Amino acid sequence: MEWFTADGYWLSRLIFQRALAVVYLVAFLSAALQFRALIGERGMLPVPELLRRTPWRTAPGLFRLHYSDRLFAAVAWGGCAVSVALIAGLDGLLPLWGGMLLWALPWVLYLSIVQVGQVWYGFGWESLLLETGFLAVFLGTGDTAAPVLVLWLLRWLLFRVEFGAGLIKMRGDACWRRLTCLDFHHETQPMPGPLSWFFHHLPRPVHRVEVAANHVTQLLVPFLLFTPQPVASAAAGLMVLTQLWLVLSGNFAWLNWITIALALSVIDWTPLAGPPPAQAAPPLWYEVVVISVTALVLALSYRPARNLLSRRQAMNRSYDPLHLVNTYGAFGSISRMRLEVVVEGSADPVVHEDAEWREYGFRGKPGDPRRLPRLFAPYHLRLDWMMWFAALSPAYARSWFGPFVDRLLDGDRDTLRLLAHNPFPDGPPRQVRARVFRYRFTGPRELRTTGCWWHRTYVREFLRPVSRPLPPEREGGGTDRGTRP
Repeated sequence: MEWFTADGYWLSRLIFQRALAVVYLVAFLSAALQFRALIGERGMLPVPELLRRTPWRTAPGLFRLHYSDRLFAAVAWGGCAVSVALIAGLDGLLPLWGGMLLWALPWVLYLSIVQVGQVWYGFGWESLLLETGFLAVFLGTGDTAAPVLVLWLLRWLLFRVEFGAGLIKMRGDACWRRLTCLDFHHETQPMPGPLSWFFHHLPRPVHRVEVAANHVTQLLVPFLLFTPQPVASAAAGLMVLTQLWLVLSGNFAWLNWITIALALSVIDWTPLAGPPPAQAAPPLWYEVVVISVTALVLALSYRPARNLLSRRQAMNRSYDPLHLVNTYGAFGSISRMRLEVVVEGSADPVVHEDAEWREYGFRGKPGDPRRLPRLFAPYHLRLDWMMWFAALSPAYARSWFGPFVDRLLDGDRDTLRLLAHNPFPDGPPRQVRARVFRYRFTGPRELRTTGCWWHRTYVREFLRPVSRPLPPEREGGGTDRGTRP
């Protein structure tokens, strides 16, 4: 079937596949380095407990067969190895079916991780990676021209990502319609970056232009993805520029980067790439598989498409247990005030007014007012992100914050590795507490005077001091029952 392939998109496919492989690598690396403290057998939300209380059909994956920390580590580091192989182009050295199986492997591995990740993996970019990775399986390899149907499915996915984000803003917070959201967003976003302070202090008219440009890019430009070239390429290029602007302004894990990868698959690189290399006609079985997958995705798209048109639009929701077709969106509402949970420990065995409290330092979330926010994206600091949600409402932290504090009281090494600064290097604290502070960016003059990027003010108690009895060898044979709410 001559209509089945698009010979001119061989370089578009190649760039997209390599970019996606890089995102896979970052995602697997994030899982490998953080899972023991978060969901390991002795983690805050242990996977074995999840598997005991949930049926397999709600979240199928490899760990339904067996779970151990060693197996999880093998899956995560194995995913890293496969990602490196894909970056190096190993799929292009295999026959068509072999390349497809190689691309299916990271999808199966990462799906298994997400299925047991619980709140730590409840972000929209997890489903976005899985949906994108599923479609990538059927893109083929260098010996076969890219199938038109899969290229259109990638555009449909990009459309839903951008248009869904635009609609949730217009239906959500009124500041998006008034063009005033960026008066607050750069300061109150989950994890500011090193340039966020400067973005926040841009003149307000510039912020209005930023919001207006965002509306154009997310509400109007997505429709141009389905127009002929070079208009579709121009639309995708504008999306790339917008996403790079977001990369500069904050840390959003790999959300921006996978959106860029999708946009790169739309661009027609023929003027730069020259004539395509020799490519064989696709075999019949491949055509049947691609057409079947396209029919499946279109059928599963009904509920996400209906959600786009709904006045009660939901964002970042999966409608099937394999995350094949999902809904997306971001920042339907904007916080006007930045609240941060500051966690502190004390070596004093009893609470008293003169007790010395030392602050734990996190890698990404604001803490020390003198510390300039850092760039971590596309790497995802899961604990830091959840701490932002905890500050918004204690309900977000109900399942994991108590276990987190327990592990600080135990001096758990895996948990402490998630942090940037442990104020108790010689042994765990006797007490831990958490307090909520309001943070705001300092002004230019205030920064010059104090050297602080942030100014913070105490708001309320988040967790009263809790303690745990010490073993006899640390108490000289005495006892201390401690307190725990």
